[in-house]
Amino acid sequence: MSSLALSRADILDQPAPSIAGEVARIAREELAPLAAGIDEGTVYPAEVLRKFGSVGAWGSHVPHEGPADLRCAIQAMAAIGEVCGATAFMAWCQNTLVWYAANSPNVKLAKRFGDAFSTGRVLGGTGLSNPMKSFFGIEKLKLKGRKVEGGYIVRGALPWVSNLGPDHYFGTIFEREDEPGSASGAPGTVMFLADCSDPAITLTPCKPFLAMDGTGTYGVQFRDVFVPDELILADPAAPFVKKIRAGFILLQAGMALGVIKDCINIMGEVDAPLGHINRYLPQQPVHFNELAAELEAETMALARDPYNEEETYWRKVIALRLRAGEASVAAAHAAMLHCGARGYLKGHRAQRRLREAYFVAIVTPATKQLRKMLADT
Repeated sequence: MSSLALSRADILDQPAPSIAGEVARIAREELAPLAAGIDEGTVYPAEVLRKFGSVGAWGSHVPHEGPADLRCAIQAMAAIGEVCGATAFMAWCQNTLVWYAANSPNVKLAKRFGDAFSTGRVLGGTGLSNPMKSFFGIEKLKLKGRKVEGGYIVRGALPWVSNLGPDHYFGTIFEREDEPGSASGAPGTVMFLADCSDPAITLTPCKPFLAMDGTGTYGVQFRDVFVPDELILADPAAPFVKKIRAGFILLQAGMALGVIKDCINIMGEVDAPLGHINRYLPQQPVHFNELAAELEAETMALARDPYNEEETYWRKVIALRLRAGEASVAAAHAAMLHCGARGYLKGHRAQRRLREAYFVAIVTPATKQLRKMLADT
């Protein structure tokens, strides 16, 4: 593979196994030595993220003449997650940013940012945690905006947005203060790209997390930020969110599959010294191999058709995401028990996997939100 970033056309011509295989190789050779530092928060792997982009990891799910296919993106993310769950999360952030731009009806925006995001030349994330909760009645939108000539003025703060830096972008949503959005009087919403280099946007480091501290996660303050029309992803936002929501959630399956697969690897690694006693544990690697295969098969089937508007499809996406989060925690729990005391050492990756698995279960949409969504659907 060339060290130069591939164009979007080149990426689309790459066979899925080639992309996922290259991603797996880079993850083993270049990401693995950084995993402990990323977990501790001393490393943000910008160059490795760009390297993944250069071999097509962020571009395979870009819609091509209508349809979109998320399978390769999920497989590549799983390969990353098998080495480092925190980086798989950053991969999801980058993939969702690409997903937003690629699906935007703003043709100029898509043309301006499409290749930059999908090749990894420009990195960034997703600020939809609060909006996704808002759309399902859990929180109120934290950003407010009003129309001015040539764009909007936006104010407010988001507590956690990931895969950010001073030259990064992310997508998020504000509520219009100046005009109701429907006959019911509900406020209108607008989705836009936030430019972290804007002097009116402040990134504030978060307090230390249980894990994932190297993910470029910040609190973001908007102080009367001018958002030009050129950075509007969708106005109104609601129909656009309905279009991208399945992809947003399905892509997260890559994080889960990667963590589960490495937990199976961990259990296998301790089989020789501890298999004689571990056989008394109720959950064995064979059980998780079967579960991972089921989850992967279902994910790949759903990932072929992310624009499916049927309610039965949407319920399947939610249910799969719920199972994936719960399976991640179960697999990491089993890996810890199989390792015993050696897995309890700070330097052992079993305890890192347990902390990463809990993140898969609580990142938006979290387990409790998914259960609410199923109940409401």
